[in-house]
Amino acid sequence: MDKLSLIGIVLALVALIGGSILKGAGVSALVGPAAFVIVIVGTLAAILLHTPGAVFKRGMKMVRWVFLPPPQDGEALIARILEWSATARKQGLLALEGLVEAEPDPFIKKGLQMLVDGSEPDTIRNVLETELDAHEHMDNAGAKVWEGMGIYAPTLGIIGAVMGLMAVMKNLTEPEKLGHGIAAAFVATIYGIASANLFFLPIAAKLKAVVAEQSRTKTMVIEGLIAISHGENPRNIESKLRGYLH
Repeated sequence: MDKLSLIGIVLALVALIGGSILKGAGVSALVGPAAFVIVIVGTLAAILLHTPGAVFKRGMKMVRWVFLPPPQDGEALIARILEWSATARKQGLLALEGLVEAEPDPFIKKGLQMLVDGSEPDTIRNVLETELDAHEHMDNAGAKVWEGMGIYAPTLGIIGAVMGLMAVMKNLTEPEKLGHGIAAAFVATIYGIASANLFFLPIAAKLKAVVAEQSRTKTMVIEGLIAISHGENPRNIESKLRGYLH
């Protein structure tokens, strides 16, 4: 569980609700069904037009990473790679064959299989880097779904405010309704700016950070497997891989 994300969500709600109360507007001032439809539903409509279906689904699935990011234990991974290296130096690359079927990570499993099959180091690098680039591209596209929502929401908030003011202008003959109407009109602006800057854009940034961390870990795996293929000393491999942990 990413405690910082949880704290961030709570503080965002406190800032909105608490700010409204302290300013004297009250919680009810933030309730606006029309503003919700224009901003939130409108933002969803815009992003559905903006992205292909597969990318949108990926973005929605990735949102759980904000609170439950995939585990990335660099120290444990280095220890595993060093074990593979020691085994390969003592017993040969074929001794790693028993590890292939038991490996749960598809990326590592593919690399180990290529290593056992005796593939050339350049071939291993090219295949794994191509797969890494494909995964990174798709995940970054998923993160940009939330970034796109953060871009559209403020504009739709302005549209909602303008539509609210248009409704107010039609009731100029009833001055007692003007104050309430103008206040309601600006609720859409709050929805748009707040949702973008407190939720959508931060979520996109967090997801991009997780994707970058995953790519770093996979790059470390590639370098480790290539080093094993070259028969490098485990100490040299460890020194090289620890550079990825800084």
